[in-house]
Amino acid sequence: MSYKLYGRPGWGSAIVEAQLVWYGLPFDYEAVGDLFKDPAARARLETVNPLAQVPTLVLPDGSVMSESAAITLLLADITGRDDLVPAPGARERAKFLRWLIFLVANIYPTFTYADDPARFVSITAARDPFRAATDAYAQKLWQQVGREAAQAEARGPWFLGERFSALDIYLDVMTRWRPKRGWFEHDVPRLFAIARRADQLPQLAPVWARNFPTT
Repeated sequence: MSYKLYGRPGWGSAIVEAQLVWYGLPFDYEAVGDLFKDPAARARLETVNPLAQVPTLVLPDGSVMSESAAITLLLADITGRDDLVPAPGARERAKFLRWLIFLVANIYPTFTYADDPARFVSITAARDPFRAATDAYAQKLWQQVGREAAQAEARGPWFLGERFSALDIYLDVMTRWRPKRGWFEHDVPRLFAIARRADQLPQLAPVWARNFPTT
């Protein structure tokens, strides 16, 4: 039996899609409409995940997983591999866990709030300032991640230094969103370099081509 990934090209589901491909796990891709603009698409996904968010992953036994960090840890457990998630006891384990949760708990929500401010701000005139403030806060968070990444630069090409991990997949995808790669190249060049290096991984080339065909 295979997995079923509910996703939309270029959205957060690309993070999980890349991991499924990396591990060689069989999966079916269920394309989801624009959840901000298509109420029917949202209603359909709500029958599987009441929050109507991607990624949503249905496991071979029919159980549903959401939250990309939880899926990241679960897939490592299922496969018994440590090439994307450092194993317990590994030197990089604590750093990996810290920054995985930092990305999903601090930076990822800024897109949730700012992508469609109307869901959270009832006054129309306040929506653009709300989005601008949220985006500015996200940039401040990215700069913190960039400082951490810079400390590992001498130890290797990836966020954890010598070893590639799921963090580098997150960076590849998330640096394609606001404020876009040009900002990263100028303001946090270490993160930009990691993302560009991940772009070149042959194992993930089909995922990037399908999700980001114009970048």
